[in-house]
This record gives sequence, C-alpha cells and structure tokens, in this order.
Amino acid sequence: MDQQDGAWGRAWKGAGRRLRAGSLGLADLILPPMAHDSREATAAAGLTPDAWSRIRFLEAPVCDGCGAAFEYDGGAFAEARCAACIAQPYAFERARAACLYDEASRGLILRYKHGDQQQFAPLFARWIGRAAAELIETADAVIPVPLHPFRLLSRRFNQAAEIARPLARSAGRDYLPDALIRSAHTASQGGKSRRGRRVNVKKAFVVTEAGQRRVRGRRILLIDDVLTTGATGEACARALIEAGARAVDLAVIARVRNAREIIM
Repeated sequence: MDQQDGAWGRAWKGAGRRLRAGSLGLADLILPPMAHDSREATAAAGLTPDAWSRIRFLEAPVCDGCGAAFEYDGGAFAEARCAACIAQPYAFERARAACLYDEASRGLILRYKHGDQQQFAPLFARWIGRAAAELIETADAVIPVPLHPFRLLSRRFNQAAEIARPLARSAGRDYLPDALIRSAHTASQGGKSRRGRRVNVKKAFVVTEAGQRRVRGRRILLIDDVLTTGATGEACARALIEAGARAVDLAVIARVRNAREIIM
C-alpha cells in the first residue's frame, strides 16, 4: 500500500468491507449516524442542516482556469476565463473548487487536515466529484498532491490521497499516488505572500521514474484540499508537464475568493 494512503483505505478492504455493507442498515436503526460536525444524529453521515446551510458551494458560472465564481452569468457570449487567467494563466489548465474557503468551511477542513478526522474524506470526495465532474470525465488518471515523508509521519495520513482514492475508484480512473513525490521538506505555506508561496514550493515536487511512464501523454487530475494562490498546484502541474503529461487539471475542496489578490 502506498505510503500516502491512510487508515481510511485499509478499512474498506476484503471481508471487512462486505461485512460492513451488510450490517449498515441494522446499525443505523440501533445507533443513528452522527453528523461529522457535531454529536447530532442525522439520517445519513454528513453535516448538520445548519452546517450545510452555511457552506457556500460554488455553482456555474465559474472561471474555467481557476474555478473562481463569476459575479453574474454572461450567457453564451461570456468569457470562459476571468481576466486574471487570460492575462497570466496557471500551469494547470483548468481548476474547480467545491466551495469557498471561509468561516463556514475552514473549521471543517482544518479538522480533517490537522485533527485526524478522516470521516470527512468521503464527504469531500463527493463534493469534488460534483464540482469537478467535467474535469473527471476527461481525466486519464488522478493524482493527490503529495506530502513530504516527515509531514506524513506527523500527520499520519495524506488528506489529498484520502479524497483522490475513492474519487478515482468511483469514476473508473487510474489512481497514481506514487507518480508524484514531494522531494523537499518545505515550510508551511500558511502566512506567506503569493510570491513567497511560489518560491517555497518551486522545486519541491518530482515525478518518479515509474511515474513518468504512467503520466506521459495523459491528462492528469490533481487533487488538493485548498486553493489559496495556486502555487502548490502550479508547482505540481509544472513537474507533471515536464515529465510528459499532456495536461493537468486541479480540483480542490475549497478556494479563497480572490486568490490573485493575495499580497505579492
């Protein structure tokens, strides 16, 4: 099993998976599933109605290049990309985000990412599956943004991999968790300017020798948790394209409202 994969994948293997599937109905009658964001019982595992109502999901129309929401639907003659993406496109070709990264979504994502609450992974995979449906349809393979081994050791699982794996499986796409690795143990991106983020991850990602054979000539869907300035997605995309990938798209749980306006 790949080092980037965590406990979530192991829990669904073999006989245990079949046993769980057969017992879910009875278990839900005796012990109703709890919401991920509280101790409130729900009809199905997920968020409470209050949490759902506060999440700002991104609906069309959005920029094809960075996934930012347009203020209004310009109709058939509207540009597919925002002015920033036309002027300075990212290395990844297209991007989609399920929701805005704000007060409502931040706590959920941080609990998943840093709080070891892996129950959010299937939920976030479904969110991305809906928001990035057209990217998934045209993808040949799915790759999670990798963690450096030191960070993986402290965090115990790669949050992007836990989303990418079920997403690839449900869509019938190749899942390539070993193709792209993080070769440099960089500092956290938090608190850095847009330029600082780009410099921090510029040479941090490498496609392995085996990965080169699997990405060459293919369209790759890259999975990450949050798009802030796009620096991480861009660094990964450049490494994959240099290794021969035909194109790279990016799908994330959430994105900040104005990624281009973060201090240079």
